[in-house]
Amino acid sequence: MYLYSGIYQFFAPTLVITDPDLIKQIAVKDFDHFVDHRTFASEDIDPLWATHLFTLIGQRWREMRATLSPAFTSSKIKYMFSLISQSGEQFVNHFLRKNEDLITVEMKDTFTRFTNDVIANTAFGVECDSLEEPNNEFYLMGKEVTNFGGVSIALKFIAFVTIPKLCKILNITLFSQKVATFFTRVVKSNIESREKHGIVRPDMINLLMEARKSGMTHEEAEHDAGFATAQESELVKSTKTRKLELTDQDITSQAIGFFFAGFESVSTLMCFMTYELGLNPGIQERLIQEVDETLEACDGKLTYEAVSGMKYMDMVVSEVLRKWPNTVAVDRVCTKPYTIEPKTPNEKPVHLEKNSAIWLPIMGLHRDPQYWPEPDRFDPERFNEENKTKINPYTFLPFGAGPRNCIGSRLALLETKTLFFYILSHFEIVPVEMTQIPLQLSRKTFSMTAEKGFWLGFKRRVKV
Repeated sequence: MYLYSGIYQFFAPTLVITDPDLIKQIAVKDFDHFVDHRTFASEDIDPLWATHLFTLIGQRWREMRATLSPAFTSSKIKYMFSLISQSGEQFVNHFLRKNEDLITVEMKDTFTRFTNDVIANTAFGVECDSLEEPNNEFYLMGKEVTNFGGVSIALKFIAFVTIPKLCKILNITLFSQKVATFFTRVVKSNIESREKHGIVRPDMINLLMEARKSGMTHEEAEHDAGFATAQESELVKSTKTRKLELTDQDITSQAIGFFFAGFESVSTLMCFMTYELGLNPGIQERLIQEVDETLEACDGKLTYEAVSGMKYMDMVVSEVLRKWPNTVAVDRVCTKPYTIEPKTPNEKPVHLEKNSAIWLPIMGLHRDPQYWPEPDRFDPERFNEENKTKINPYTFLPFGAGPRNCIGSRLALLETKTLFFYILSHFEIVPVEMTQIPLQLSRKTFSMTAEKGFWLGFKRRVKV
């Protein structure tokens, strides 16, 4: 028997799928019936949001995904590693300069500054140091883009879902004009400067400019980026598309979308990782040992191959994503009538009409004891070489499922592993007086965050 149930999102009936086999059926095998996410942005009112990959629908999504996908393969992410590593060293040096053995840190604020600097550097070609310059313009704009804690943004989302036509009439946008103008200016001036002076830089704008000029293709071989990596589907790789005319606005839209994802979701992953390492010193000690061994093996200079080869680091990151996924659920919209056929004689078929909404409950699957014994226990051994072969891939969906999974998973994982390599090279992560134990999730925001903040300490390591 398939497992599913119905809920209402305000006035919209939604089918919640909790059966891994049915998730595979809907998200992969019958993907052509469930291509789209629910969209609530109008291109003529909010073009930067409406034309980003996440919000595009139908054939336009297929073409944009196929166009952008080669820019996110492991070889292209490796191309950006030097920029990520530079930001990681910059982050750690900020704390090393403090003359303190134990530094108390609110991790959410701190990690959003790091992810701001990485995404500014890798997506926009702008170098920042948001720890040393806390009020730089790029960081302040990033905070505004990703501010989901205010009443006004909550009301906007409710209005987008319940009264989209009225929102269009009233010209309500997700991004303010100030934000749109800022990011458009940054990208446009960057592109003009590179074209005029022949500048080539290992970042996202350069890759998108390449795609606009001559297109890109998938490499045959991919490096192992970790267990949680969302693999690109054969459907996307084989999609035949007309050559897309990527405008400066298209490039800006994709860059701001990746900023939106990288700023918030990656920093959240890092926050939960510090929390779990701080509360599990045995696991942290083993990870520090791997960090030290890796540092010695690469003669003190971290490489892309070295960080990609850290097995225990990958196990820890995978378990953080299992216990604390960034997204509690992901949606799909039925694009043409579909029937869920019964598996047993006592079941009845479920008929979905066009525009019916589906939810895949990621948090529910990740905390289901049927698939994950003692789900509230933090245990990276779930992902060791022996155990990970037993995992049903449709019970572990930190980056979604099927062709519409997260295109930036490799970048998110590399960014996280690189930063924690540098942190643990010099510091232990420890609980402090302000650490909330057990952690409680905030009910005041749409995003996953701690009720009282992520307060932990960086304790300077004494190396012998």
